[in-house]
Amino acid sequence: MPELPELDVVVDVLTRRVAGQRIEQAELIAPGGGIVARDLTGAGFEAGLTGATLDSVKRRGKFLIFSLSGGSLHLTINPKLTGRLQLAAPGDKRMGKTHAVLSLSGGGQLRYIDLKQMGQLYLTRPYPEQAHVPGFEEMGPEPLDISFADFQARLRKYQGEIKGVLVRSAFVAGIGNAYADEILWAARIHPYRKRSTLNAAEIQQLYDGMRSTLIDATAQVRVEMGDDIHTKPRDFLNVHMKTGQPCPRCGAVISLVGANQRITNFCRQCQPGGLIRGMAA
Repeated sequence: MPELPELDVVVDVLTRRVAGQRIEQAELIAPGGGIVARDLTGAGFEAGLTGATLDSVKRRGKFLIFSLSGGSLHLTINPKLTGRLQLAAPGDKRMGKTHAVLSLSGGGQLRYIDLKQMGQLYLTRPYPEQAHVPGFEEMGPEPLDISFADFQARLRKYQGEIKGVLVRSAFVAGIGNAYADEILWAARIHPYRKRSTLNAAEIQQLYDGMRSTLIDATAQVRVEMGDDIHTKPRDFLNVHMKTGQPCPRCGAVISLVGANQRITNFCRQCQPGGLIRGMAA
C-alpha cells in the first residue's frame, strides 16, 4: 500500500510534470475501469474529466486529490493496496491491469494501474460532495503536522495494540503497515504492546520515531523513485519485509508475525515485549 512517503513524492512529481495541463481524453479500460471509477457528479466519469484542466494535486492521508478546472471538480484517488499511477508516452505498452488513462495536452498520459482492483477513483464536486468519498472525512491529522501535546492527547483515546493504533487513519492519516513497523523499530517499542502500557518516555520515543522515520523515508524514496511513480522503493527499510535478516541496529534476526491478515516485522532484541504465538524467525 502506498503510504505518506511514497505519496508525497508522487505529488511532487505530478506537480512538476502534469499540473496545468488539459485532459484531452479520459478513458476507462474495461472491465476493471468500471470497477475502480466512481462518478459522484452525475456527468459521467469520462465525460466529466475530458476537457478539464489539472490545476493542482495534493495528498491527504493515503488519498491523492486533483483539483480540476478552477476547483469546480475534484478527482480523489484512494489507491489502497495495489493502486499506482504511471506517467507514460501514448505509445508505451500498457502495464497489466491498467484501468484508466488520461491523455494530456502536453503529449503524455497519466495511467491508473491496480493489480487487485481494490482502489477507487472518485470524481466529485468540491466539499461537501467530497465528503461522500468513503473514509475521507474520518481522517485524523497529518503525522508531520501534529504537535507532541496533541499526539499524546489523541493517543489516550485508544486502548489496543500500538501498531493497530498507528495504522488507524482516524488517529493520524497516512501511516500504513510498512511504516508502522519502521516507526516502532525506531522507537524500540514492541508492535503488540498495549497503548496503555506505554510510559511517558516511550510515547516521546514513538512521536520522535514517527517524525524521523517519515521524513527520512520521504527523502530516500525521492532519490530512488525519481519520476517512476508507479514503483514502490522499499529496499532501504530497516525491518519491514526483512524476515530472517539481521537487525541493522543490533544484529539479531528480524522476526515475522502474521496476525489479522497483516504482516508485522520487528526485532525481538531491540523491541522486547514477550513471546507471541505464530511468530517466525
